[in-house]
Amino acid sequence: MVGIILITHGSLGRSLIDCAEHVIGGALKNVAVIGMDGGGSIESMSQRAIEATSKLDDGTGVLVLTDMYGGSPSNITQTLLQINNVCGISGVNLPMLIRVLTYREEDLKTLVEKALSGGNEGVMQIPLKQKRPLC
Repeated sequence: MVGIILITHGSLGRSLIDCAEHVIGGALKNVAVIGMDGGGSIESMSQRAIEATSKLDDGTGVLVLTDMYGGSPSNITQTLLQINNVCGISGVNLPMLIRVLTYREEDLKTLVEKALSGGNEGVMQIPLKQKRPLC
């Protein structure tokens, strides 16, 4: 099973995991969350991420999800990408996370594709039930 790490600003990653557990209906296995809250250095957060990667990789790989490209979480993820069998995606949202958790028995390449499609398809305007001017 592919390991999943969320590296986000503040408690966003923990909140997304809490929501996913609610939707899926139970505790998630082989998942880690690293929140950048200003209380630790980039080096210490990077070390936590490296340790989580080695702990979660059972040979099928690790997918790292971050909130915003260019921020500290994605910069830390850049260092993890030097490790074999680790992929990273920025722009995590709940639809992306649910898709990842649903397909995590697939190989890492397929899981990356599912994550991207889930994230993209989850962003849409809510359709109107009755006709009126658009927002």
